[in-house]
Amino acid sequence: MTGMTTKIQANATGTRSIEVTEEHLQTIEKYQLFRDLIDSNGYVDEQVLEKLKLNVRSLLESEAGHDKQLLDLCLDVLYNSNMKALGLQNLYTCYMEWKDQSNNNLGTSSMAFQGTPFN
Repeated sequence: MTGMTTKIQANATGTRSIEVTEEHLQTIEKYQLFRDLIDSNGYVDEQVLEKLKLNVRSLLESEAGHDKQLLDLCLDVLYNSNMKALGLQNLYTCYMEWKDQSNNNLGTSSMAFQGTPFN
């Protein structure tokens, strides 16, 4: 799985996409960026995306802001001009699939401790 790159669909028509690397997914995991991000209704909208951006902005203002991988995640994915609510939902799905593959060797599922935020 090392060096994995995938494209996530960023809009409903499928004309825009964002490239996501394994390093981006590792950074999301390192900073637990999806923890408590999505309300119990499981609905991802522009407010959820703004909440994520605010959380990341506060990390950037702290010592973590010196982390090149976090800056790359922001520039390449989170603050990408194509990133909208659908893109965030697809990024989350991509992340969960990556986590499940990573946890396969451990015999656990990330869904078990993350919950299932999307209907």
